[in-house]
Amino acid sequence: MVPVAPKNVAARNAIRQTWAKEPYVHGKRVLTMFMLGQAGEDPQSLTQEDNEHHDLIQSDFVDSYLNLTIKTMVIMHWVSTHCANSTFAMKVDSDMFLNVENLVDMLKLPQIPTINYLTGRVMRDIRVIRAKHSKWYVPEELYPEPKYPLYCLGMGYILSSDLPVRLVEVSKEITPFNIEDAYIGMCMKKLGLSPTAPPQPGQFQAYNSKYDRCRFSQVITYILGSSQQLLQYWDDLKKPDPPCPQ
Repeated sequence: MVPVAPKNVAARNAIRQTWAKEPYVHGKRVLTMFMLGQAGEDPQSLTQEDNEHHDLIQSDFVDSYLNLTIKTMVIMHWVSTHCANSTFAMKVDSDMFLNVENLVDMLKLPQIPTINYLTGRVMRDIRVIRAKHSKWYVPEELYPEPKYPLYCLGMGYILSSDLPVRLVEVSKEITPFNIEDAYIGMCMKKLGLSPTAPPQPGQFQAYNSKYDRCRFSQVITYILGSSQQLLQYWDDLKKPDPPCPQ
């Protein structure tokens, strides 16, 4: 599930041409859907896009950074009502490199639980930002504690399929605030659960300073700078020769 701005067609097309291209990965069915808010200026082009690709979900909220938590909870609701036969769901941002083969390999490991499971890049002891000029400012009336509970960085996290409906239900008891990944951490805490570190935490990378083919063949996530970067890196990664020196 990919939250993306309605106008960001380039990101959607780059994802369709790269990590969302294959419907089956290592024998497992993988479905990628894009979650959008209100379109504003050109809803007709979205209709045409969906008629071609059948992968857009649109909901009635203003698509803005401050509404990312709403967007995430709409994703959770959609997964809980449309993905009853799935084992896992992933929320992944539209500026991400995602190695789906490595992701599926990780989720097929015998030690990975299929209930009560949330994993990704686990964030610990993160202080709440009170500086009003900050993009990540949260006022005390919305979240009074000085630190967030454990949560998974919003760039990309995986949930067992039992969790979305429970997160939606428990969210009704928790005041929403604009840091969507920390908010999911709050919901998990309210459920008496915590995120779990992945088997290889280094596979969930945030920013990379330089493309390295061998490294990209081993990770699950990386945050990229542009859709063009995703296309370039993917083409290079998929060359037939081995990605790492033998």
